[in-house]
Amino acid sequence: MGQNKVFSLLGIAMRGRNLVSGEHQTLEAVKKGSAMLVVVAEDASDNTKKLFSDKCSFYHVPVVRYGTKESLGRAIGKDFRSSICVCDAGLADAVIRQLEQERNI
Repeated sequence: MGQNKVFSLLGIAMRGRNLVSGEHQTLEAVKKGSAMLVVVAEDASDNTKKLFSDKCSFYHVPVVRYGTKESLGRAIGKDFRSSICVCDAGLADAVIRQLEQERNI
């Protein structure tokens, strides 16, 4: 159930237009300051993981690794996505809290 909860929150963010996906749009959101949380797929390339790790660190945006490219894409009704970004602070906090709960089980 836990994983579905995170994906549900991401789906809600997408439907509310509070989420951008894909490497280019995610990077733009981080640079513009609209990114509240970046989620990078566990199976994303090492270059992609490093890129977002570095950029998010520089711009002080939380970044987490979660799910697969397929599961992230499916959660938001798209094809494979290696990175997505939540642009709503409340939803970003909800996702972070859910991830912390899962990791403490």
